[in-house]
Amino acid sequence: MNKKKQSTLRMVGIALLMALVVVMQTISGLIPPVSGFSISLVLIPIVIGAAVYGPGAGALLGATFGVIVYINCVTGADIGGAMVFQANPILCFLVVMGKGILSGLAAGFVYSLFKNRNAYVAMLLAAIVCPLVNTGVFVLCMCMFFIDILAAWAGGGDVLGYILTGLVLANMLPELLINVVFSPAGARIAHIVKMRNG
Repeated sequence: MNKKKQSTLRMVGIALLMALVVVMQTISGLIPPVSGFSISLVLIPIVIGAAVYGPGAGALLGATFGVIVYINCVTGADIGGAMVFQANPILCFLVVMGKGILSGLAAGFVYSLFKNRNAYVAMLLAAIVCPLVNTGVFVLCMCMFFIDILAAWAGGGDVLGYILTGLVLANMLPELLINVVFSPAGARIAHIVKMRNG
């Protein structure tokens, strides 16, 4: 297959995954949170894109995710995000973009490190790293810049306890488990796309 066709297929593939990210994140923003937390399925296409097209594509897909999250913060579709936006719109933008970009980038790097040894293990590790980075960057930034909002979310209770039970157990752990369960199918999808693209 010539380079022009490969480049076109790559652009189309990334564009389709970006559209999927937009649709999935928009829909998840419309679904009422369970126990106050929204669980994002959008990390799955980010991991697949990072595996198929590399860390740069993962970062681009993560940035797409960040843009939709930021729009939800601005419009109030994400109530907690709206609090962060009202406190500091610029830092809110940097946080949501940073966590999205870094999670896609990390997934792509991890996949590329292990893909030649075992594609299924590489996909599994990328699927684990993506939500860990996404939540880890978010928690770190919230602790550094928005500790008062974390305290408000904790309802006057223990902030560390809230981070562990609310943000990690109730939010990140389900995202992690969904990614892990989907990783074998993701590895298969990545393999098929790579075979067809030459």
